[in-house]
Amino acid sequence: MPIGIHHAFVSKPRPGSRLTITPEESDVKFFVKASVAIDGKFKKWESTLTFTSTDPELGVLEIKIYADSVDTGSGMKDDKLKSKDFFNASQDPYITFHSTKVVQTSPTTIDVQGIFTIRGVCKPETLNLIIDPKSKGTGDGHVKGTMAFDRKEFGMNSGIPFIKIADRVEVDIALQAHQASGPRPVFKE
Repeated sequence: MPIGIHHAFVSKPRPGSRLTITPEESDVKFFVKASVAIDGKFKKWESTLTFTSTDPELGVLEIKIYADSVDTGSGMKDDKLKSKDFFNASQDPYITFHSTKVVQTSPTTIDVQGIFTIRGVCKPETLNLIIDPKSKGTGDGHVKGTMAFDRKEFGMNSGIPFIKIADRVEVDIALQAHQASGPRPVFKE
């Protein structure tokens, strides 16, 4: 066999792009209906959005939240949410979302299906995103999204003394993305 013949079949890397999400310009917030409102945000998290081509449906969204960075404005609520009854932050320090499928549902909306992990429990969830139409094609983008889940499905069965808490948790994200490399994704009109 001639030396080096197999090199002809080595493929070149596929073009792709990477967008960085800037936490200083972005938010990850949550809300739970309760007799005393429980809402807040996370002060420490990171996220990336990567595309293997210009097709936005080939994107991968990763979000990693530090559970102990929860901030409700109340030290008592924060401590309870960090405890083993809720986020269990000392044993499971991260809340994560890793996309498995991206579907563009309109010129400005995307459903991101993925695996949501909290307290070490992984379940499929969908994040519904809205793209700011002014940012399309600019290399920078502002995306807002929502996701809801049942806290009891993730082992958060406890309550807070004297506060009645609903099971449904609503998550709101506002992400500011900046193109770091590669071609821009092209959204269908």
